[in-house]
Amino acid sequence: MATSPSPRLQQIRQLRLRLQQLRPPLAFSPEDAVRNLLAVQAQEFPYARWTVAQRTPGSTAAGVEQDVADGTILRTHILRPTWHFVHRDDLGWLMGLSSDRLHMGNRGMYRRTGVDEETAARSGRILAAAVAGGAHKTREELAEALDQAGLPSKGLGFIYHLMHAEISGILVSGAPVRSAGGALKQTYALFEERVTGRFDGPLTGAEREQALGQLALRYFSSRGPATVKDCSAWSGLTMKDVKVGLHVATDVSPGALAAVSVDDMAFYVPSADAEALRSLPGPNGTAPPRVDLIQCYDEYVMGYSQSRHYLGGAAPFLPEDNGPMHVVLLDGRLAGWWRHSFTGGTCELDVRMNTPATKEEQTALEAEAERYGVFLGMETKLV
Repeated sequence: MATSPSPRLQQIRQLRLRLQQLRPPLAFSPEDAVRNLLAVQAQEFPYARWTVAQRTPGSTAAGVEQDVADGTILRTHILRPTWHFVHRDDLGWLMGLSSDRLHMGNRGMYRRTGVDEETAARSGRILAAAVAGGAHKTREELAEALDQAGLPSKGLGFIYHLMHAEISGILVSGAPVRSAGGALKQTYALFEERVTGRFDGPLTGAEREQALGQLALRYFSSRGPATVKDCSAWSGLTMKDVKVGLHVATDVSPGALAAVSVDDMAFYVPSADAEALRSLPGPNGTAPPRVDLIQCYDEYVMGYSQSRHYLGGAAPFLPEDNGPMHVVLLDGRLAGWWRHSFTGGTCELDVRMNTPATKEEQTALEAEAERYGVFLGMETKLV
């Protein structure tokens, strides 16, 4: 068994687990979990459902899927150029902060794939017309619509036309549908029909500063202790923008956040937790171990860059032997890897601990596997 982590490391991990709602008080619903985290990395949809459900008592895969179908939770490219879950009330202003930088980041691929201003405007009109009036379309259906207009319907050209439409506030996720084989398929809908807040293009001036303040407040309130550099990498914004956001957040919500120095780095946390972080914690008692099976893109991992090492190991990583890549946490620290597969109506969990589990740790792992089965609505088996 691994040696016990230092009290300071335990303290930081436990605070992050609580603010991220992997520990009580949990979220009331999947949409509340997404609203708390502001944006949840979600390129692997099956595992991303679990990321949200873990933070909500009794939440199931079907429940998260229903919120996505209803449009309460939206899945789109935002912040960094990858998929995220975002609450419909937040996507408008977040896109106002992100769209310019996302388009700039894609500029080289736009040139390479022929997505210039004229063709993007044309494909945007075609895509908007295809999904208008609640006519949610799969990628294949949108590919057919573009193909009929002589525009790219496959390969990178097609992908970047779709992404350009998302970042421009034309497309957003629709209600998922199931294929003949039972797999969930992404659909697209009209942005303005699914998003509560307006998006009129990149935010400027005072509106942008207010949005930066909102982002800083929401990020550090849900992921503290974290640094400016952590927030910058997570949000895709510059460190200068994050500092402006912190200044605005301090003006709008005086006393909401506080800075604490740990390991010669400035960490920001909710003020209510700052004093505890400034002093070493007392003995942890004899609480039983807790195991969490989180996806490798969970916000407990991806919410940090400069201070990700507090996790206790490097993640995410791509195994060379096709082994598991998702993360086993033992009392908040990286302790192994896992993945799921399905055989005959049973979910098999391939879990590989970095060190042999004690009897108590094995019991905690079995409890988490059972919780995953409840989430999926099927029997689970550790292999």
